[in-house]
Amino acid sequence: MKTLDRDLLHHGDIHWQLRSFFEFNRFTGTEIREIAQVSVPVYENEFWTSKQRDCHSLHEISYRACYKPQLPDFFIQRFCEAGDVVYDPFMGRGTTLVQAQLRGCSVIGNDINALSSILVGARLAPPTPSDVEDRLQTVKQSARPVLREDLLVFFHDKTLAEICGWKEYFADRKQQGTFDNVDAWIQMVCSNRLTGHSRGFFSVYTLPPNQAASVNSQDRINQKRGQRPEYRDTRALVLRKTRSLLADPLPRGYSRLKAVLHCSSADDTPAIATSSVRLIVTSPPFLDTVDYEQDNWMRMWFCDVSVNRGALWHYRNLDDWLAKMTACFHEFRRVLQDDGAIAFEVGEIRKGVLRLENEVMKAAIEANLIPECVMINSQSFTKTANCWGVKNNQHGTNTNRIVILRKRKQ
Repeated sequence: MKTLDRDLLHHGDIHWQLRSFFEFNRFTGTEIREIAQVSVPVYENEFWTSKQRDCHSLHEISYRACYKPQLPDFFIQRFCEAGDVVYDPFMGRGTTLVQAQLRGCSVIGNDINALSSILVGARLAPPTPSDVEDRLQTVKQSARPVLREDLLVFFHDKTLAEICGWKEYFADRKQQGTFDNVDAWIQMVCSNRLTGHSRGFFSVYTLPPNQAASVNSQDRINQKRGQRPEYRDTRALVLRKTRSLLADPLPRGYSRLKAVLHCSSADDTPAIATSSVRLIVTSPPFLDTVDYEQDNWMRMWFCDVSVNRGALWHYRNLDDWLAKMTACFHEFRRVLQDDGAIAFEVGEIRKGVLRLENEVMKAAIEANLIPECVMINSQSFTKTANCWGVKNNQHGTNTNRIVILRKRKQ
C-alpha cells in the first residue's frame, strides 16, 4: 500500500478515502445509522487483502482471535507520521505494535496478561538469527530438570525434559539479572512452538497452536488417533522458527524506536501520559466467545505467568461488557491527543444478529468521544472458518467491524 500524503490525514478526508476506495475492484457501500441521536456513516468494502501472509514475517506467531496486520496498517498509514505514538490497550500478540514500529512509529502496549509482554517485547527488539544460533549452541540446561509428568500426553519424555530445562534456564537467568534480548526471543519462540498440529511444534498432534487442549482432552485425542508423542529437537525447531520470523529485512533503526509495554487493566493506566497518543488501534476481549486464560494455560505455565482468577475479561453479559468498555473509553480519551483517533475492531458475534458496533458507539459517546464512522471490512474467504469446517458467510468471523472515533478538541 502506498504511503499517503500528510494533507490526506485530516479526519475530514477519511470519509472521502473510504467512499472512493476501489483497490480490490469493489465499490464501497454506504449507509447512515442513527446512534444515540447521532448520524454515523457506515462504509462496507474489502479494504485490505484476505491473504493470510501478506505482511512482514515477524507477525507470524499464533494467538487466538488476532487480526491481520493489514488492519492496523490501514489506519497507521492514514492517521500517523513516523515518530507518532500508536497505542494498543489490549495488545495480545502485538500485531498493532509490530506493524506500527515497522512503519517508524513509537509504540505503547498494554495487556492485563503479562504473557502478552513476553510475546510482544521480543519482537520489538529482536536479535539476529546468528545470535540466536550461538545461544542455542552454548546453553547448558540442567541434566535433571523438574518434570511436570502430566504433560507427557503432549510431549515425548526427552522433549519434555528439554522444555522444562528451558523453563528453569529462563528463571535462573532472570534471577541472576543476565536475562537478555536473546533469551527473551528464545522464550517467546519456545512458547509459540509448544503445541500445534504439525511436526514444527514440540508436541504430538493437538489443537491449533492458538489454543491449548487440557490434559484430559489431549489424552482423548491421543486415544482417538492412536498416537504417541515423538521426540522433537527443541533447539532445531526454535532456530527454524527464528529464521522464518526474521526472513524479511527489518527497517533501519527498527529496534531503536521507543517501545513501552504495560501490564494493567485497560481502564486504569496512570503510567501513560495524558494527551500522549496519536492513534489507538485495538480489539477488545470478545463478548462471551474466547477464554484467553484457558487458551493460553500452557504458555503461561512455561513462562511462569499467573493472573488472579477472573482478572482476564470474559464477560457473557452485554451490559457488563459495555460498562467496562465505557470506562476504557474514558481512559482512552485521556491519553489521546486532541484530534487523535481510535480504530476499535469488534468483529462479528452471534452470527451477526448483534451489531456490537452500535453498542460500542453509544459507550464512546458517553465518554465524550466523537463517532467518525463505522468500517465493515467484508471478505469472501476466512481461513479460520474453513479450518474449523464451517462454511463462509454462515458461521465464524467473516467481517471486521471497526468503529472509528475521535477525541473532541478542547
